[in-house]
Amino acid sequence: MTRLSNWPSADRPREKLLARGADSLSDSELLAIFLRTGLPGKNVIELARDIIQHFGNLKNLFSADQKTFCEIKGLGEAKFVQLQACLEMSQRYLAEEIALGDAMTSPNQVKSYVQSRLVCRPNEVFAALFLDNQHRVIAYEELFFGTINASTVHPRVLVQKAIRVNAAAVIITHNHPSGIAEPSLADIDITLTLKQALNLIDVRLLDHLIVASHQVISMAEMGKI
Repeated sequence: MTRLSNWPSADRPREKLLARGADSLSDSELLAIFLRTGLPGKNVIELARDIIQHFGNLKNLFSADQKTFCEIKGLGEAKFVQLQACLEMSQRYLAEEIALGDAMTSPNQVKSYVQSRLVCRPNEVFAALFLDNQHRVIAYEELFFGTINASTVHPRVLVQKAIRVNAAAVIITHNHPSGIAEPSLADIDITLTLKQALNLIDVRLLDHLIVASHQVISMAEMGKI
């Protein structure tokens, strides 16, 4: 093991982040900053690499339950609590960003927000962003759970919620835990069904975002809406 303090300054994660920005760091370097310290005989970078190798990727690490997370040497309850707090702060920051502006002029922020909400979920979740007439977000709500198809996604529930919050437009979203982002035939069918239902109350369906792994697909951009 080489002590991290003996590394060139430019190669140490914290110094590298300050000099080049967070996006210049690898997954293991970012995790090393979060961990702060290594273990006897293993510096923090080596520990971070071992943890990511164990889980396979950051997504699996972030979505691990408390028991699974705390079983790993070098982690524990305190780190689990810190990680959950970091993830929640990130989601709230993104929510505030899209609430302050026009959701349709900042599509990447909207994609980042729904991705942060859904990418780590082990099962399918269907949610909606309800917007006012200036496309500012009124509310985000998770509506349906399980396999997303015409039998589980009920248009009346979406319509009732849109009426209750006085929405002028809606963006729907759901995740594909399989990691395959392309819309299925069921996704296309339910999108058209929901669009027709919302049209009856003069509410526009602006997009259907599909979250899978590190990718978010916009059905509007694909010309499917």
